[in-house]
Amino acid sequence: MTTATTTARQPYKLSPEASRVFLGLMLGMLVASISQTIVGPAMPRIVSELGGMDHYSWVATAALLVSAITVPIVGKFSDLYGRRGFYLAGLVVFMLGSLTAGLAQSFWVLVAARAIQGLGMGTVMPLSQTIIGDIIPPRQRGKYQGLMGAVFGVTSVAGPLAGGFITDHWGWRWLFFAGIPVGVVATGFIIKFLHLPHERREAKVDGYGIATLAVGLTAILLATSWGGTSYAWGSAVIIGLYVVGVVGLVAFVFAENRAEEPVIPLRLFRSRIFTAANLASFGLAMVMFGSIIYIPVFAQGVLGVDATNSGLILAPLMVGLIVMGILTGLLITRTGVYKPFMALGVVVMGAGIWLLTRLTFDSSQTQLTLAMVVLGVGIGMAMQQYTLVVQNAAAKRDLGVATASSQFFRNVGSTVGIAVFGTVLTSGLGGAIAAHLPAGAAASMPAGAASAGSVLDPAALSQLPPAVATAVRQGLADQLHEVFLIGLPIVVLVLLATLAIKAIPLRDSTHEAPSAAEVAEEAGHELLDAMGSSSAEPDDVPDRPAVAPVGREPEPAVR
Repeated sequence: MTTATTTARQPYKLSPEASRVFLGLMLGMLVASISQTIVGPAMPRIVSELGGMDHYSWVATAALLVSAITVPIVGKFSDLYGRRGFYLAGLVVFMLGSLTAGLAQSFWVLVAARAIQGLGMGTVMPLSQTIIGDIIPPRQRGKYQGLMGAVFGVTSVAGPLAGGFITDHWGWRWLFFAGIPVGVVATGFIIKFLHLPHERREAKVDGYGIATLAVGLTAILLATSWGGTSYAWGSAVIIGLYVVGVVGLVAFVFAENRAEEPVIPLRLFRSRIFTAANLASFGLAMVMFGSIIYIPVFAQGVLGVDATNSGLILAPLMVGLIVMGILTGLLITRTGVYKPFMALGVVVMGAGIWLLTRLTFDSSQTQLTLAMVVLGVGIGMAMQQYTLVVQNAAAKRDLGVATASSQFFRNVGSTVGIAVFGTVLTSGLGGAIAAHLPAGAAASMPAGAASAGSVLDPAALSQLPPAVATAVRQGLADQLHEVFLIGLPIVVLVLLATLAIKAIPLRDSTHEAPSAAEVAEEAGHELLDAMGSSSAEPDDVPDRPAVAPVGREPEPAVR
């Protein structure tokens, strides 16, 4: 017999308790995300005080590596043992890392502290999105995830500005201390108001899978980060790291096929929705973070924008991202439609990249601003929706690991994008500059003048003859054209992956899983015939008890 509600649909509104939980999640996201951008302006001063110039990049790399490894592991553990404890632990670990960093008396202690922060970030950021999935139905989730996405945009602009101000007025150590009070407040909100019902699942921990994933990811990400910068791409170190990484990931796949509770269940990739959304998220992150890194290079190196105000360079892009992220979330919540917004966003993002490829040495600040606004609008329309798509298609038992997988693919995509764009820039920069040098002027160029770092250093450029300095900027403009050009085919692949996502209705409750019919249609009848009835997931059984969102009464199960 089918049970149905006869009452009219009421406008959705978070309960006061759930609203406070959401505020706590926003604060946790804020303190974790701003830590990734606030340190940049102070790095020269930190290195001059603590030393470690030869290992400068480790301050960022340590947090990135630990965070990337932590994300899928914590996502799986939260599915098994509940979110609340892990989220609180992530906040505490992050604040411990911040305190250690602020008190660091040596460079390597600072690197270790950043690794501890990375452990906290890799816990807090994906679980923030997952807990939203626990307390807010997908049909209503768009506007709240839009607000979450806006946190990233705000911190990307505010982080460097705050970093410069704090460093100048209070000293660089306060960059790490300043976030601790916010973290304490977020912890208080979560302790008092977050009480999610959870049925603990006892299972053998996938230790072999965790170990092989950690080894494989660490090797791959180190090779990608170091290649073309610290070491040549063809060096024994980079090739060796890639070999170790591939072997580790192959071993990981074997481990997951045999594990009782795999850290990343490979069965999730049978879903076209899951696979296509994560591939699209990976490609979008490549373009987004590659652009965020190299747009300031164009602004400072070609247009001569004052590096003192470099924190404002990306403001037009982030304004577009924030405004359209929130607006698109509201439209999705109102209409229940998401795929057209995502596809349109990718197209607009591609238009923004195309405008970047049109920039030349003679371009104006207005042209760059227009390109950034268009790019930001496109990213804002699409970025957060991939997480919504993955969560909407996931069974409740897989919500944590599915959400973490989306964050994981975004993290790895950003690393790969920065590396690929950087390789294109550095590999051809010398030749591009030489093509603009007056006859005989090459001999007057000091060693290293053709590096990206030199063209961003006003003191270094001022030492060059005017004709040579102009050639350096012209060459940089030409090579950045090649950098942005790489983004166009990636955008095409993102669009194809987005179009491949099967649009299924956004669910009206947090506890419903995709029905058996939806699973059969999504996976394909041929696959199900081959797998047999064992492919059905326990959470796809319609009689599973309902779990109420925080602060709301359980909704009647539909039979």
